[in-house]
Amino acid sequence: MNKKWGLWTLTTFVVGNMVGGGVFMLPANLANKAGALGSTLAWVLTGFGVLMIALVFGNLAIRKPELKAGPQSYAQSLFKSKQAGRVAGYSMAWGYWAANWAATASVIISFAGYLTTFFPIMQSTKILFSLGSFQMETGKFLTFAVCTVMLWGIQWILSHSFNSGGKMNLVATVTKVLGFMMFIVITVFAFDAANFGNAKAFTDADGHAVSLFGQINGGAISTLWAFIGIESAVMLSNRAKSQKDVKKATLLGLLISILIYVGITLLTMGALSQAELRVSHKPLVDALGQVLGANGQYILAALALISLFGSTVGWIIVSSEVPYQAAKAGLFPEFFGKTNRKGSPSRSLLVTNMMTQIFLFSTVSDTISEAYDFAIVVATLAYLIPYLVSVIYQLKLVAAGETYTSLGARTTDGIITGIALVYSIWVIITGTADLKTFFLGIGLFVIGLVLYPVLMRENKVYKEVLE
Repeated sequence: MNKKWGLWTLTTFVVGNMVGGGVFMLPANLANKAGALGSTLAWVLTGFGVLMIALVFGNLAIRKPELKAGPQSYAQSLFKSKQAGRVAGYSMAWGYWAANWAATASVIISFAGYLTTFFPIMQSTKILFSLGSFQMETGKFLTFAVCTVMLWGIQWILSHSFNSGGKMNLVATVTKVLGFMMFIVITVFAFDAANFGNAKAFTDADGHAVSLFGQINGGAISTLWAFIGIESAVMLSNRAKSQKDVKKATLLGLLISILIYVGITLLTMGALSQAELRVSHKPLVDALGQVLGANGQYILAALALISLFGSTVGWIIVSSEVPYQAAKAGLFPEFFGKTNRKGSPSRSLLVTNMMTQIFLFSTVSDTISEAYDFAIVVATLAYLIPYLVSVIYQLKLVAAGETYTSLGARTTDGIITGIALVYSIWVIITGTADLKTFFLGIGLFVIGLVLYPVLMRENKVYKEVLE
């Protein structure tokens, strides 16, 4: 039987999923979107906005402890009609689950990027074989193979002991925090203010000048991606010892992650020129190399690999938990609610990782950096809808006064929720500025709604609602 997780284990899931998914590639990603001032302001706005969302999640965990499946539970509770509630709950579960396919893939892709430090052949452009007009490069083939083996190796481990995932994530997260402290101390000596150039000025890859507001908008998706995972403790509420621990873990995890992110991103941007950052597959390793040379690079690359492995475990656990809990609540096909003899949600794990595998195919056609960028745009936009729905549900509680006995608490929560609502809508508008990102991100929800009658036709609860 799986043991319940306490405050520190839940906190490491939050920190592990947030930091492991963004910080290792983020400096390079931001260098293509904004300058020093634009990046800093994007961090400030995003950090504040996500803090409001974190407070909403933490508040809902305390005020609605019976709703232990996160956004899908909140979406279902928004409606009085059982059928409408189930469709809404299913939609959130589907959207969040689909976003996790890309999120997990992006972390594994980052792992492959840092592995090139030890195995430069993974960047080889030598043609391995050709099929018609398609040419398979040696580096891309090896990257795809490494990513695939890592995904299914973790699948095997969790299928045999799901609870061991919490222990692995705890060890990896402690290692990564210690490693980042070392990084921050060392890269201070490589900091060169000249790399920031004119703080306000920024030109994109095509040589076009971008306004400060444009930089903030451009950096909004990238910096928000760094905070994806803030909901990890909420999504694992059903495995938590206490709902109070869920709220504490969410806020504590956010605080630790913000300190790590801001310090590392700005120091990396100060250690490397913008031109170097834009093409870097392992920006943190390259920044540390400015001080310690190759030996320093190997040390941080090893820490990065441990960290990213733990983060991958965390994301796979959270990802598989979504359809598993949804199935138990009658919001997903019953197939996903079954466990094996070890108590592991093996069916949910299997299908989740099969879908993640599809996103890993992007490593075959793109560079590591391009594959990562593709994954985070799809994932971030898809996550925003569950975040927005959670905020709307909290707004409903405030408006109705449900669970409130104090006018002061109700007013405070109303202000927090209002800010979170404005922030969520702003990022959605910013992120869907072109049709490609709209269809890739938000389009995942449409696909889920189309498949709803097909996937749910064998579900007993679904049939009862229709009758």
